[in-house]
Amino acid sequence: MTDDFVYVDELVPGIRWDAKYATWDNFTGKPVDGYLANRIVGTRALCTALGRAQEKAASLGFGLLVWDGYRPQRAVDCFLHWSEQPEDGRTKRRHYPSIDRSELFGKGYVAAKSGHSRGSTVDLTLYALATGDMTRMGGHHDLMDPVSHHGAGGITPIEAENRELLCSIMEDCGFDRYDCEWWHYTLRSEPYSDVYFDFPIT
Repeated sequence: MTDDFVYVDELVPGIRWDAKYATWDNFTGKPVDGYLANRIVGTRALCTALGRAQEKAASLGFGLLVWDGYRPQRAVDCFLHWSEQPEDGRTKRRHYPSIDRSELFGKGYVAAKSGHSRGSTVDLTLYALATGDMTRMGGHHDLMDPVSHHGAGGITPIEAENRELLCSIMEDCGFDRYDCEWWHYTLRSEPYSDVYFDFPIT
């Protein structure tokens, strides 16, 4: 890991995380290449902005739960290889119910060069500080479907409000949203805007 990359929880105390690609709970159905530990890594600049976002969320009664940050290029390559394999149906219903796995790249849900590999993009959600319960967002992480888009129909007014709240917090703290995924945000002033790293998360 380079000097400018750190474990997010060490610079943002109290943040919750569940590194989905280090587990079996992701769209590939198994741990992904490059994720050797269930930790979230990111640039120092990302952590500074996440700290501001966490403070803003806390003032409203919420905490942040991060699912992914820095993503090694080898993991992205693994996604591409997976998308070229025959369908086995194991994760389709949960993660890509309306399209074929071969369409995930073409429809923008996965990219051959991911902003995550630059170290300043995060996937995250809100939870209630009082109870620890996850905030209802009208769909889970990596549901690759139009219902996951910002402004999507088919979700309840409360779920839409929760998405808007997360978006407001993140944009106020220096992040840009990704229109196809309500959980995906990139630091507006990312320090490595054209570098794609490939060191493993250990």
